[in-house]
Amino acid sequence: MNVTPLQPDAGPQSASPDAVDGELFASILDGVGTALARADRAERAFAERKGGLVEMIVERAGADVMLGIAVAGAQRTTQAISTLLGMQV
Repeated sequence: MNVTPLQPDAGPQSASPDAVDGELFASILDGVGTALARADRAERAFAERKGGLVEMIVERAGADVMLGIAVAGAQRTTQAISTLLGMQV
């Protein structure tokens, strides 16, 4: 069994950090949308007796995890911005 360590994605060097963060957040949301769509298709296939229960559960669990990560990231970002705006300069 070979395990390849994950390497962090590197954003474009010439882009501003804000643009990279915006693109990263947009790609995360796209990924969540794709995962939710796959889960919906798996559920529909199971309901129509064209798909398996395990595939449906795995797709839904993966979509739920991705959604939870996106929500947690958005909440932490909101909390950080709120803290910065509340600081007295």
